[in-house]
Amino acid sequence: MTVAAFSPQLEQAPAPDAEDASLRARVNELEARIAQNEQRRRAMIHIMGDLATTNRRLGESRKAMLHILADYESDRSSLARQTERLDNSRRALLHILSDAHSSNLRLEATRKAMIHIMGDLRDTTHEIAERELELREKQEQLVQAGKLATLGELTTGVAHELNNPLNNIQLYLGNILDLLGRKPVDEQHLKEEIEKALSQVGKASEIISHLRTFGRVALVTEDIVDVNEILGRSLVLLQQQLRLRDITIVLALSESPLPVLGNAIQLEQVFLNIIGNARDALDGASDRRILIGSRLLSDEVEVTIRDTGPGIAEGNEQRIFDPFFTTKDVGQGTGLGLSITYGIIKEHRGDIGVQNDAEGGACFTILLPHAPAEVVR
Repeated sequence: MTVAAFSPQLEQAPAPDAEDASLRARVNELEARIAQNEQRRRAMIHIMGDLATTNRRLGESRKAMLHILADYESDRSSLARQTERLDNSRRALLHILSDAHSSNLRLEATRKAMIHIMGDLRDTTHEIAERELELREKQEQLVQAGKLATLGELTTGVAHELNNPLNNIQLYLGNILDLLGRKPVDEQHLKEEIEKALSQVGKASEIISHLRTFGRVALVTEDIVDVNEILGRSLVLLQQQLRLRDITIVLALSESPLPVLGNAIQLEQVFLNIIGNARDALDGASDRRILIGSRLLSDEVEVTIRDTGPGIAEGNEQRIFDPFFTTKDVGQGTGLGLSITYGIIKEHRGDIGVQNDAEGGACFTILLPHAPAEVVR
């Protein structure tokens, strides 16, 4: 057996300088790509961090709202149980009183039992009064939270409304400085410019005063208020947002005042919530109108607010006033607005309902007791 000789053949290697230059160019290209990808990765990490912070804040706000609602439901259940206890104690007292005349021998035992029951009644009545106060405070907290959320949505529009009188004041002050630089001074013209500036100051002050009144925690008092006037004040706060979204307001209000006995700030919050929902429902609609009407029906004042949007999805009519129910995307609504609205209307001894209108869109109907003539006088 013979072994063939093996002689390897060496391939000619490329020039070292050309190969190094090619490798360096490739390395530089890869390093540039890596640096670019690193910048993108850092930007993505920053964006994800901001999203995580926003979601965490939304989660904390929702937990706080759920906590308030849970406390409210717990106190309501406790009040119901104590009311039942009070009713049972009263029945026991009546039973003892009916049997007291049948036996003088049982008189002392009966008297002691009555004293014990009266003590329970006193303690229970005191506890009920405390629970009612707590329920009222929690309800006011919910209403105030809704008012602050509404004010947050109105900030942009209100800033624009304030900007107009401020610009006018600047213009009038410039005219005044120009007039003061002339000789002789035209006092009549100067007086007119000052009066115009003061008028704009009053307009700005009125807007700020209205916001302060709406946003503060006020005592729940009832006065004779005009529904049409409250609707007008609500539209003033929303008009800039409606204008920017190209939404037309169609008014069909009663020519005569519609007095009701209620709280003006709370009723204004009701109208702001409903009109704000109508505004959001018109996103993407070709016909953007909100129709607002008011009239007197016998002994009730009726207010209707209808939009020309897509209406309410089937099955949601019964849930729309439930706390935390919302059809908006996450982060765009708390689901408390209509729940607070429902509670305010019920406190005013009124009623509120919603249905899809035959001509399209959702229609909210509010009924409030008309203020009696003797109260108005």
